[in-house]
Amino acid sequence: MSSLTADLSPTKAVILAAGVGSRIRPMTDNCPKPLLEVGGVSILERMLTNIRLCGIEEIIIVLGYRPDQIESFVRDTFPDLPVTFIVNTRYRETNTGYSLMLAEEAVGDSNVVKFDGDVVFEVKILQQLLSSAATNQLCIDRNIHLDAEEVKVALSVNTHVAKVSKSLPPADAIGESIGIEKISAETAKLLFGELKAMMRNPRNLQEYYEGAYELLIANGVAFEALDITGLAWTEIDTHEDFASAATIFG
Repeated sequence: MSSLTADLSPTKAVILAAGVGSRIRPMTDNCPKPLLEVGGVSILERMLTNIRLCGIEEIIIVLGYRPDQIESFVRDTFPDLPVTFIVNTRYRETNTGYSLMLAEEAVGDSNVVKFDGDVVFEVKILQQLLSSAATNQLCIDRNIHLDAEEVKVALSVNTHVAKVSKSLPPADAIGESIGIEKISAETAKLLFGELKAMMRNPRNLQEYYEGAYELLIANGVAFEALDITGLAWTEIDTHEDFASAATIFG
């Protein structure tokens, strides 16, 4: 299945913001990670501002930990922004695959740009992603030290993604997937089908959404890699990440 087929249906943004942020405690004891401020602006505010600058006006946010705080912040800061809030009530026992699955109905027949809710990034990354001809695409950074924590990407030929997984050996990878992807409406339907099938088995509740990407790739759905090396971004998982983000965006 080609990832270069034109699809002109409207694009929605899906933000996964359900996690506890346990590795950055005590900063998240009373504040969900997307509301932590980097350079005087919260992660989520910067993300929503970038999304709007790129012309995406329909937002879906999957909440879990401290959902009322995030919803109140969004409604107060962006009162005119059409946002659908979905609460993953099982956020403590599930992972990103389950949270993304919950967005199926809200996504409907739309193209999707999916964001991890703890990624701080400059708007050029999203501009390049949306202007690319590929309809299924992962943003990757080649200039990253890869270890067990990073979601690593391997290519088969040119920019064609062969593997995307934390378990991929670093020697086989060309870079890290930064947690921002573009998915066509056609592929989104297949993706939600794979996620629902995965989550029927309780052993998969802690699976990441990349597991469903890999199943799609194995079944012939094409994903391309967009090289954003050199552009400013960081994922905030640890105190070291937060310090790095403050340096980059402060």
